[in-house]
Amino acid sequence: MGREKRLTKGTQFEAVINNGRSWSNSLVVLRALPNELGWTRCGFAAGKRLGKAVVRNRVKRLLREGVRLTPIKDGWDMVFIARPAAVEADYRTLGRAVAELLSRARLLADGEVSRRKEA
Repeated sequence: MGREKRLTKGTQFEAVINNGRSWSNSLVVLRALPNELGWTRCGFAAGKRLGKAVVRNRVKRLLREGVRLTPIKDGWDMVFIARPAAVEADYRTLGRAVAELLSRARLLADGEVSRRKEA
């Protein structure tokens, strides 16, 4: 995920969190807000209550990969916030949680099938 497709500034995160719609499950919270760009930008947050930096970064890496493999509509800013249960979840579980939230939010790209293989 290139830098132009990521939320990098605190003000960008705040705008999405304060003004966006929210969807959640037991592992992840999704906040989404339409943007005026021609592409979607994503941000990932993992609070200190999840654990030390190694644990938080692992969860964010897994979420980032789940988002990368899921086709998403263009024109949105999204923040994925990890919940404490995400620490114990494996790659496939987090990927399914992300896909489920995007589906409920109707942000999956139309006509595209997820490249993720179900086991």
